[in-house]
Amino acid sequence: MNRMKKTVAALGDNCVDIYPDLDLWYCTGNVVDFGVHMQRLGIPVSIITTTGNDSYGNAMREMFQREKLDTSHLKIAEGNTARSYMKLIDKERIYDKWDGGVMDTISFSEEDIAFAKSHDLVHSAMWGNAHMHLPEIHSSGTLTSFDYADEFLSDGSDIFEQTIEHVDFAFFSFERDKKEVRDFLQRTVARGPRLAVATFGSEGSLAWDGTVFIHCGIMPSDLVNTIGAGDSYIAGFMHGILSGMGVADCMAQGARVAAETVSVFGPWPEKE
Repeated sequence: MNRMKKTVAALGDNCVDIYPDLDLWYCTGNVVDFGVHMQRLGIPVSIITTTGNDSYGNAMREMFQREKLDTSHLKIAEGNTARSYMKLIDKERIYDKWDGGVMDTISFSEEDIAFAKSHDLVHSAMWGNAHMHLPEIHSSGTLTSFDYADEFLSDGSDIFEQTIEHVDFAFFSFERDKKEVRDFLQRTVARGPRLAVATFGSEGSLAWDGTVFIHCGIMPSDLVNTIGAGDSYIAGFMHGILSGMGVADCMAQGARVAAETVSVFGPWPEKE
């Protein structure tokens, strides 16, 4: 990156996670979590998404303002903000039911995409309904990162095929490091990305840069809830990329941010 000022566009999903058994909820979503952590790390973030006009949408927009995200391309639609109903079992979050609300019909205008392309990096994910715009964004010269999580193994295989050539930094979730994963990361980079990164939960992460594998362990933490671990890892990692760090240091920073996240109930620590 040659420009002095780095900026990031977070393009895609937002939702609230609701824990009926605990009478708790919080604002979240892949690009929301990513955007909040990236902003807190010091790189300005524009959030490009759509909330509902319900009370949860009001809370989401208030949170964006508190976190100082650029909301110039945030839309409000008639209907419910997306809701994910959750359970917490042995500190692991379990998805129960999903109500997509306005996320089911979210779309991005030409002006939204033009605005996204004006940033140094655009981040999106499997659930954001923005994957069809990656070819245009990537061809403009703007860096792209994408979280495939573990969805690419099943329902998201088509999205993987449609996008992988247009992604610079590809992130995946697996259960453990094994030969099949390493082969997959190598094949993935051969198709276009600069880097492919696999996260393994408590077993750390692994990156392939086209030449060597790089492994990073986790940072110690008092586990409260695993929500947001992957999103915060990616934010820490990509902040490192934009700051000119080497891959190993990017991974270490991702692990540090993720450790801070899993030590609280929500997707990011409360500000002091």
